[in-house]
Amino acid sequence: MFGQYDRVYMSKVFTFTPDYPYGFPCEVIKGGTGYRDYATVLPPEVEHTCPDYGLYNYPAAIGFLTRGCVNRCPWCVVPRKEGALRGNADIEEFLDGRRNAVLLDNNVLASGWGLEQIEKIIRLGVRVDFNQGLDARQIARNPPIAELLSRVKWMRYIRMAYDSTAVRDDVRKAIERLKKCGMKPAKMFFYVLVREVDDALARIEELDALGCQPFAQPYRDFENKIRPTPEQRRLARWCNHKPTFHTVNYKNYKE
Repeated sequence: MFGQYDRVYMSKVFTFTPDYPYGFPCEVIKGGTGYRDYATVLPPEVEHTCPDYGLYNYPAAIGFLTRGCVNRCPWCVVPRKEGALRGNADIEEFLDGRRNAVLLDNNVLASGWGLEQIEKIIRLGVRVDFNQGLDARQIARNPPIAELLSRVKWMRYIRMAYDSTAVRDDVRKAIERLKKCGMKPAKMFFYVLVREVDDALARIEELDALGCQPFAQPYRDFENKIRPTPEQRRLARWCNHKPTFHTVNYKNYKE
């Protein structure tokens, strides 16, 4: 792509992503969820190299403050792929002078290191997007976290997840805590895992009634190669196309 190499590291996020069709005249190491490889990791000197943002003219910094997660959600590959929650990098390691950063942490709020880094982000005045979502349970059960997050400059939304009715009370409490700290529900974005359509619809409608932004994600079982059903995809298209979502209810939605 850009020259000659001694070694190429290649990854895929999704199992359904086509493989890179061209070969390289050197050693190639493939890894990541898309290759169903949870053991291969980048050497520390690669993991902690600041990305070359100029290759794609990407406007924001991107990286992981933490790796791993304390939860064991049955639909999530993170515990198998990344293991226990731990500190990974300082924000300045990959900031490279940028004022915006997209952070890929899976549960930064459950990490002491992660909370320290959020404090640093606030001091630096950097706008951020934790685009994998924040754990609403941590916000609901630890009141100081809501106040901390209210001082962050968000690129667009504060993202969380409402993947199961089992966390309903925590989701509602997290929303209330953030509201009390001055954050508007319209800036609260929730990923909604879609397994049973009726159950997911109820969560979507609940979030909408609370003034939040739901985003439906149909469940894909990559281990058993089970793809989303037509009805799961239909719900997602209705929910995620906001002009439609705000003008017609799901019962009357026709594609």
